[in-house]
Amino acid sequence: MLRNRFGLHSPESMSSLACIGYLGVALAVMLAALALFAPPLSAIRAAGPGGRGALSVLSGVTYENVTLFPVIASGRVDTSGFVTLDQGLASGDVVVREMGDVILRRTRDGRPLPSSQGRDEVNRLVLINRGRKPLLLIAGELVSGGKQDRIIAKDRIVAPGGEPLPLDVFCVEHGRWAGAAQFNASKVIVHPSVREQAVVDQSQTRVWASVREATTAPAAGSAGAPLEAPISARVIDNLVATAAPTESYAKVYRESRLGRSVDAFADELERRFRRAIGAGKEDRLVGVVVAYGGEVAWSDMFASNELFEQYWPKLLRSYVTEALARGWTTEHASLDAAKAFLEPPHGREQVESEPGVYRWRQVTEGLRVEIDLQALPAGLDLHTVNIRRTGPRP
Repeated sequence: MLRNRFGLHSPESMSSLACIGYLGVALAVMLAALALFAPPLSAIRAAGPGGRGALSVLSGVTYENVTLFPVIASGRVDTSGFVTLDQGLASGDVVVREMGDVILRRTRDGRPLPSSQGRDEVNRLVLINRGRKPLLLIAGELVSGGKQDRIIAKDRIVAPGGEPLPLDVFCVEHGRWAGAAQFNASKVIVHPSVREQAVVDQSQTRVWASVREATTAPAAGSAGAPLEAPISARVIDNLVATAAPTESYAKVYRESRLGRSVDAFADELERRFRRAIGAGKEDRLVGVVVAYGGEVAWSDMFASNELFEQYWPKLLRSYVTEALARGWTTEHASLDAAKAFLEPPHGREQVESEPGVYRWRQVTEGLRVEIDLQALPAGLDLHTVNIRRTGPRP
């Protein structure tokens, strides 16, 4: 904060007082001129580190074995200049196809590319952003169709109007390799155990295994034989045998009787969550910290309330799916534990970037992993995820 220090000096002569007076008038004129062009205070906060301003974690909302801790921001950021994957696919501005499709060999305006025809690949698709806005991709988002359903492998931003982009993905439909080349929006993001294998381990084998096993977390419960969770490997094996022979994630977790259980759980948790936040804070809600029993396990935070609300329905279902896959427990995580979970880890750092578009950064310290996606050149933290590892380390 600026402070006028002139009054602290003892004048020695009339001339020095006059000089000081002239300086004060000049400074006042300069400040007034700057004020005409300065952004409002909220924008100054938003332009600080990460753009969101200070973050606060509110008291948790508990239902059964899951607790959600709302995260609110002091600043406000306009993210209307970005488009999500679901929005882009629904409008037609974003196209996702198999790698070997003819679209890879031509730009969106028909110009031929020098590359020869490719072959379809399990872990790579082709994406074109032919809209006017940068596209935000979140790891774990599911696209359905093609020769098998896939999930996005890593957070990134795709600039508008570019040439066809090779896109890293993981398969979540082990038993199919046939169909059309085009992909559609699914409005699904896989639950944390599967996201972890894709984001941190980057292992197709472990992604397939986590879909079949439901959770990679250790069995919960008190002394004695633990009760079987509502979503278990045995339940999934039965569904694959009777209703989802291709092991499609969407068919197992979304379109089956498990999906109805998830919906009922999510509706009740959402009702409690909204009631707990209260009036005056909803428009500053930018993320959540998620705990299962007494363990804080995950968090997703966004640059704005607008982005958070766009992702919230499918994120909530993903958290609930994980809750139903873990054993029941009477323990609950504390607010202090949730706050500590957002403290930045200090460890091995990996950075990837595309100049002028985005910067991706992952920091790993023991079982803690933090991944941040920053939009360039503004330096805006669009999405930050914190993970407590459950599965085997790479």
